[in-house]
Amino acid sequence: MNKPEFIAAVSDKAGLSRKDTERVINAALDTITAALVKGDKVAFSGFGIFESKLRKARMGRDPHTKEPMQIPETHVPTFKPSKVLKDTVAK
Repeated sequence: MNKPEFIAAVSDKAGLSRKDTERVINAALDTITAALVKGDKVAFSGFGIFESKLRKARMGRDPHTKEPMQIPETHVPTFKPSKVLKDTVAK
């Protein structure tokens, strides 16, 4: 399911116009992104937790030259599903 399909599904389920639904979804995604940039967690009970984790610097290889190279540390967004979500999907 891509974003337009998701907007259409939520719009139909909520009984809202697609434009209003798109604005709400975009606002929610922007809010989650802003929280992750600040280093905060975003938790939805029964769904899961979005958070930003630090990936440490490490040695890697340039795929073209096979030379070793240093990969710098970086923050990566992660999602940990709740037990309820895992159990629902597993059925």
